[in-house]
Amino acid sequence: MATSLMIVGVGGQGSLLASKLLGNILTAEGYDVKVSEVHGMSQRGGSVVTYVKYDKNKVYSPIVTEGEADYIISFEKLEAARYASFLKKGGKIIVNTQEIDPMPVIIGNASYPNDVLEELKSKDVFVDDIDALSLAEEAGSSKAVNIVLMGRLAKYLGIGYDEWITAIETTVKPKFIELNKKAFELGYNYNK
Repeated sequence: MATSLMIVGVGGQGSLLASKLLGNILTAEGYDVKVSEVHGMSQRGGSVVTYVKYDKNKVYSPIVTEGEADYIISFEKLEAARYASFLKKGGKIIVNTQEIDPMPVIIGNASYPNDVLEELKSKDVFVDDIDALSLAEEAGSSKAVNIVLMGRLAKYLGIGYDEWITAIETTVKPKFIELNKKAFELGYNYNK
């Protein structure tokens, strides 16, 4: 049976590079991989969802339905809450603790909830929360949140560290390779 993942966030956070990296490493490991991106209302700031399915057998569709995702990688807390229903029983959700105000909060029609992570954890969901923004800044750029989160995901997928580094070297533009390798390492080695 195929493994299903969702990468969720808002536009401009690098979820598309994350899905490309993930697709490249899974393909290199001999999996049949299907990836599909769904963009929100705006290129930067709107909700972005990427579906990824992979298996050693043929995968026919990347679409993940409610209750099917083995993993959700969320670039922002509210996006984690929005898509938590897609997680299967026993699935895992990796959540960047960063808060990015959605439009209703920006225009004053709502306030950002204080208890997003607590609410997720109360639903008997495995939540791996990580301050990926701080780790990305430590690596050298706030834009490396995506690779920090891929480093965290790598802990669960059973693909070797060196294979991930090779995938970074073949996926990322040469001038950003060292930065992204550092970001990946920080996410991979993160301990709460």
